[in-house]
Amino acid sequence: MSAPVSRSQELGGLAGHLDGFVRAVREAGIPVGISQAVDAAEILTVIDLLEREQLRHGLAAVLLQRGAQRPAYDVLFDLWWPLSDRPTATDDSGDPTDGGQDGEPQQRGPNPDDTALAKAMRDELFQLLLEGDEDEIGRFARRAVDRLGSGQPSPTGQSYFSYRVMRALSPDTLVAQLLAGLLAEGDRGGFNEQVARQTVRERVEAFKNAVETEVRRRTANEKGRERVAKNAVRPLADQIDFLRAQSTDLAELRRTVAPLARRLAVRLSARRKIGRQGRLDFRKTVRASLGTGGVPVVTHHRPRKVHKPELVVLCDVSGSVAGFSHFTLMLTQALREHFTGVRAFAFVDSTDEVTRFFRPGADVADAVTRIGREAQVVAFDGHSDYGTAFEVFADKYASAIGPKTSLLVLGDGRTNYRPAAVPLLASMVRRSRSAHWLNPEPRRQWGSGDSAADRYGEVIDMVECRNASQLADFITTL
Repeated sequence: MSAPVSRSQELGGLAGHLDGFVRAVREAGIPVGISQAVDAAEILTVIDLLEREQLRHGLAAVLLQRGAQRPAYDVLFDLWWPLSDRPTATDDSGDPTDGGQDGEPQQRGPNPDDTALAKAMRDELFQLLLEGDEDEIGRFARRAVDRLGSGQPSPTGQSYFSYRVMRALSPDTLVAQLLAGLLAEGDRGGFNEQVARQTVRERVEAFKNAVETEVRRRTANEKGRERVAKNAVRPLADQIDFLRAQSTDLAELRRTVAPLARRLAVRLSARRKIGRQGRLDFRKTVRASLGTGGVPVVTHHRPRKVHKPELVVLCDVSGSVAGFSHFTLMLTQALREHFTGVRAFAFVDSTDEVTRFFRPGADVADAVTRIGREAQVVAFDGHSDYGTAFEVFADKYASAIGPKTSLLVLGDGRTNYRPAAVPLLASMVRRSRSAHWLNPEPRRQWGSGDSAADRYGEVIDMVECRNASQLADFITTL
């Protein structure tokens, strides 16, 4: 008989488990300091550990700083603090649905491909969604994964897939029936229907999330939590690669870029090295000194005039950097609020001014569409040609750059093996007050293949900027 586990051993094991969870949260890109980790340990001593949702919210309160971090946190929490594997229900035959060997539900009943089983479970899902009991929906999701989500066994163990469950049950096709069950005869077309539709969407989404969570739990039991966490957690908004950003990421990315644009505007603003009081007013100072025997005891200064500089944004909108161009145009739109004059220029193998598409309140997606349709950014074959783009800019818009102008170039610097026109860029940099180039490619790829980034970097400050986090670092170092 094994020796009983002492209280200190239990607490030590729990502390080690919490430490692994905190490390996983930190590796997901959520900053967690030592003080927050200590607070998380304190949480375990003041709440009921058997109340899983209390534990979830308590740890979230001390580990998270922004609401955008919550989805990644919830995925990790479900991996490190999974639902109990205790038997919770029985099927129609009286057999327990949970509680197999090593805590894993056993495969019982008909073949998962049996349409009768799928129909029976679909009817049960409809009833559960109609009632809206979250706990019951979660337990049903576990049984659905057990019965319908298994794939072919492999040498490494049993595999489970959420798409098999969704294909068998098709919860999205139950919306019309659920609406009919939730609405009375005279509620169609009004506010009650809107509320009912929202309720149905939330319940169906909750079921899908429960299935995803259960599949991740089973996969983690087979392959390990750490391995599953690396693939299951989506990058945070400030870590999304601009070149790979999806349409669903753009809204969160826009919220991230707006405050960064304000900080960038402050950093790029002209700073006159004349102190807070402005230039010395020599005449007034001498006149005042007559009352003190010619000694300028009190100095007088002219009022300081704060001049916001002009900003020229020159961005590549070719297909190879489509995701990055969305970011650059978001940045351009946000910067317009903080500069007296922002002029935006887009190019592929020719250059055109696109400032007119960024009126106050304009939608960035609409601006992108209009630039592609109306702007003269393609003159030949639609492939990036930085040399020609710089030549067109120098020929048509040379006056846009002056001693008060901050120049911001955004692009990957890939020229398709065409002339790079480095001297033209150098001339533009010399005429500007400051110049910076944000490149969405990793620094190790600069100069490889058709990239002229290494040569451009000799005449302009070129910065790797693949995500909003790196943009924030760039702003900090300006």
